[in-house]
Amino acid sequence: MSLAVLLATMRVQMKQSFARPMFRFCLIANPILNTVLLYEMYRGSGEESFMAYVVLGAGLMGLWSCICFSSAGDINRERYSGTLALIFVAPASFPTIILGKIIGNTLLSLLTLGISLVTAAVLFRTPLMLESPLYFLFALLAAVAAFVVISSVVACLLTLSRKTELYMNCIEIPIILLCGFVFPVSVLPAAVRAVSYALSPTYAVELLRMSVWGVEEPAAFWQKLGILLGLTALYAVLSALLYRRIDRRVRVAATLEVA
Repeated sequence: MSLAVLLATMRVQMKQSFARPMFRFCLIANPILNTVLLYEMYRGSGEESFMAYVVLGAGLMGLWSCICFSSAGDINRERYSGTLALIFVAPASFPTIILGKIIGNTLLSLLTLGISLVTAAVLFRTPLMLESPLYFLFALLAAVAAFVVISSVVACLLTLSRKTELYMNCIEIPIILLCGFVFPVSVLPAAVRAVSYALSPTYAVELLRMSVWGVEEPAAFWQKLGILLGLTALYAVLSALLYRRIDRRVRVAATLEVA
């Protein structure tokens, strides 16, 4: 039952998300524009393998934008449509429905990586070489899991908020900067790096970059992968605890409606 609900929610969510102009902009236009911008920023940097920063950076920026303006914004849309309370009390569990929405958005948003790669190949004639395909597959799967779980945490935090649009606009750029989507985290101040390495997308980005350049130290790759999976599990536990608290608060205060 839960699996059927999950798959059905994913299919419906993908269709609904792609129907929205803002999501289509984040999915298609955003990675194209970011690829051009990052290429112009990096081409005179002297970095020989800068295309990994350009393609992965533009793709991941587009992916995170889609997540921010869809996974987080879906709570707000359901509230103003008058369906959030109905979803909460539906026979299918609320976490299953929200998880289906988040997974659907995340899988559809992975297109941004392909769009940025095609843009770089067509406009700049510099295709990105994938040196370690098997490692890249492991890194990509772990990255998807990390983005799904962190989106679930954000969705839980915004369920009872009346300032969803403000918060989802505020979290986009800080995460891009803190997690090193377009530059290595090592250039950040030490105090800021402490925050960066508490965020799972930081390790996801590093793993993807390592697999594109070629994994010369497998032990370092598996160590970072283990940390990423550990943080993802920790965030999953946090998401479950947040849902329990939300569930208790909603049943007492009934605060899911617009008013």
